[in-house]
Amino acid sequence: MPRSASSPPPRPVGTVTRGTTSPNRLRRMDRWITAVHAPALRRAARPPQAVDLGFGAAPWTAVELLERLRRVRPDARVTGVEIDAERVEAARPHVREGLVFVRGGFEVPVPERPLLIRAANVLRQYAEEEVPAVWARLCGRLAPGGLLVEGTCDEIGRRHVWVALGPEGPRTVTFAARLAGLERPSDLAERLPKALIHRNVPGEPVHAFLADFDRVWAAAAPFAAFGARQRWVRSVRELSARWPLADGPARWRQGEVTVAWPALAPGGPGG
Repeated sequence: MPRSASSPPPRPVGTVTRGTTSPNRLRRMDRWITAVHAPALRRAARPPQAVDLGFGAAPWTAVELLERLRRVRPDARVTGVEIDAERVEAARPHVREGLVFVRGGFEVPVPERPLLIRAANVLRQYAEEEVPAVWARLCGRLAPGGLLVEGTCDEIGRRHVWVALGPEGPRTVTFAARLAGLERPSDLAERLPKALIHRNVPGEPVHAFLADFDRVWAAAAPFAAFGARQRWVRSVRELSARWPLADGPARWRQGEVTVAWPALAPGGPGG
């Protein structure tokens, strides 16, 4: 039965996050998105819709996402979605052409299927067993050729790990870091997304990957004389002989490495 005009709007799906945010926190994720998703953004017949899901107590991440997407597609649009009504209201002064804020959750209340949903630091408070259903729900909202990016980073965006998913499900896992000050690659373990963070134990693929990464990092110590970037690139090149990487040197030089999801999936072949 249709909802009457006097009925209250449906309750957003999900729970309120801590809302921690700061300018430039998601720059590494956004840099990756605008690189790998650029062809899909440019091919879109209509102005592409993106969603910043759970933008938090301040709207900086949504504002920055719009600016970064428009370098690739000048007519891109962003909707900041937040379950906390007060946060949505506080974001109103930042509304501009191509940028709006709405109250909502995992139902993603936008009028058309988005080409991108970015959900950063949203699922940390959920149980691991809840993640597949959330992923499926969000992927079900994507437009054909769409991308869901879900992951976690530290408070100022120095270390970040995310999963990229299409309408069919998870595709890849990306590890990204500010290389200066990185003692070892396994320091990124504390930023694993909820689907993987409790799986960083012996016998699980993600634990084997990080242990292997630490091993090749140690072996590449002499390259540190040429800078942390050269050491990282050398280490990742060694990893590529044993793990199915989905990127190449251009991304490695950015302090990134992307691995095919099946190799790191819980209980998968990498363990």
